[in-house]
Amino acid sequence: MTRAHLPSHAHADPHAHADPHAHGDSHSHSHDADSQAEILDLDAEVLAEHTADLISWLPVRTPPREIVDLGCGTGAGTFALLDSFPEAHVTAVDSSAEHLQRLREKACARGVEERVRTVQADLDRADWPDLGTPDLVWASASLHHMLHPDRALRQVHDLLAPGGLFTVVELAGFPRFLPEDAPEDRPGLEERCHVAGERFHAEHVPHRGADWGPMLTAAGFALDGERTITVNIKASGDDTIGAYALGGLRRIRRGVADVLPPEDLAALDRLLDIDGPHSILRRDDLGVRTERTVWAARRAG
Repeated sequence: MTRAHLPSHAHADPHAHADPHAHGDSHSHSHDADSQAEILDLDAEVLAEHTADLISWLPVRTPPREIVDLGCGTGAGTFALLDSFPEAHVTAVDSSAEHLQRLREKACARGVEERVRTVQADLDRADWPDLGTPDLVWASASLHHMLHPDRALRQVHDLLAPGGLFTVVELAGFPRFLPEDAPEDRPGLEERCHVAGERFHAEHVPHRGADWGPMLTAAGFALDGERTITVNIKASGDDTIGAYALGGLRRIRRGVADVLPPEDLAALDRLLDIDGPHSILRRDDLGVRTERTVWAARRAG
């Protein structure tokens, strides 16, 4: 999801985006949007099996016909939901015009454009656009970006059809890719980068890592299930994981460059130098490690 009002998005979150109010030329904004879209696409590809697993777990009473994907990005959840519920239509909502355009192009390429509606909207606003009366609302890695998540939860509650399901999915931070003893010249570098990034998040993204259960209950929902899955994709020389790691660590660098020790920053730059001998793309020991938690909450029927 593209958040509109926080001071910076150049940090270690795969679903964080460049601040649309920041000063800069259109070329830099376009480049940032493109690079973020690529990370979101890679995130969707690498974690596709886990996303499908989460959807299959959902305690749906009957297959939903109308779904809203809040903070849809480039469509990871949208297309997984369409695959899982072949009779459903999805309204995909995001504040990024570039990401919605990319999503529409994917829908056309997949031949499902008739089942997808895109809506550009800032979900931090009190006045949401008309999103219909969905049976299922999906929010993956988007709620923690909101300035007023309690208000958003109440809006989702009022939006849902009676008995409808609200699904909140959050990751436990950005995935780890390198072995713990890597790189050889600065073992533990990746974890130190994440620790530095957590300081930024604690100040600017206070809802990341939150327990959404009590907030959902306070908004009027009845909790219908909670599940955490561990993502542990074994080390390999997979090109997709390499590209995912490269894009993710590049964004992490932007958020921690000012606080990392010079030796760590230099080691990180060696990993990110795709032409250098220490490039992360040359490694055959990259994996993906993270956790995803899903909360399923129901509006009273």
